[in-house]
Amino acid sequence: MYIAVVALTMLILPLMSIAVEHGVHPDIALVTLMGRWFVFWGVGVRLALAGLRQFFQPSFTAREIFHTTSDEALPLVRELGVANFAAGIIALLSLWNAGFVPPSAIYAAIFYGAAGIVHITGRDRSRNENIAMASDLFIAAVLATYVAWMFWN
Repeated sequence: MYIAVVALTMLILPLMSIAVEHGVHPDIALVTLMGRWFVFWGVGVRLALAGLRQFFQPSFTAREIFHTTSDEALPLVRELGVANFAAGIIALLSLWNAGFVPPSAIYAAIFYGAAGIVHITGRDRSRNENIAMASDLFIAAVLATYVAWMFWN
């Protein structure tokens, strides 16, 4: 289930949404569409879902991603869940307020980039941690490209 959610929200659904909207509105720059749809799916849907899971099932993130066996980490994972959920909601709202796209992209490029780097430094990564690392670094690069384009155009 984890792999499917990551693949759908971080790659498949954003690319499908870009293709559909580009077909309907070919005059909109592809980079603009990239920002809109990767923020909506990769930040909005992904972080809102992750936040809910981290809040209601903190043991998954604690054990599968952070490799902790103690319940002492669960309150921190819940707080991370609230932060992820809040960021996800702002990114979801970007579909109705385009002004939310750049700040969401900046936040997520930093967040996902830092998370990906932390995963790189980990040893004996699990399959889920490798998936998290690859998807974090991928979306950080996509969003950093969008942000750079926004500032230099």
